[in-house]
Amino acid sequence: MKTFKGWIERYINNWAKCDGLCNHTIGDLIQRCPQVLSEIKSWASSENRWLKRASAVSLIVPAKKGNFLEAALGICDLLLVDEDKMVQKGYGWLLKEESRRHQREVFDYVIRNKSVMPRIALRYAVELMPKELKHLAMK
Repeated sequence: MKTFKGWIERYINNWAKCDGLCNHTIGDLIQRCPQVLSEIKSWASSENRWLKRASAVSLIVPAKKGNFLEAALGICDLLLVDEDKMVQKGYGWLLKEESRRHQREVFDYVIRNKSVMPRIALRYAVELMPKELKHLAMK
């Protein structure tokens, strides 16, 4: 994890590089070794925008499989009011992927937090939801 963190801090300077490394490489590692989740979660408190985004997008692949909802929501809590658009899009995407298997939980999360959640993250989060749920979340 120390190596991955160092790579992100030194070499990642755009969303494509961040997502490319995190989605499958770190995402697959999380699937095999869930004990690394505490380290991934700590990245959400970093000053580095790419580490913050990495904390969310590293869970995309596990989220598609329905895994680690609680950890994903915990990371989203830490990133909830972050002002960086790249971070907002990252955790919004994570919520969207979680909604594939955990629609009710993600919808409830969005409703509970929509008064402080940036609009861009909210729109990403509800993208796959049925029209009536999207409408409720967006009003």
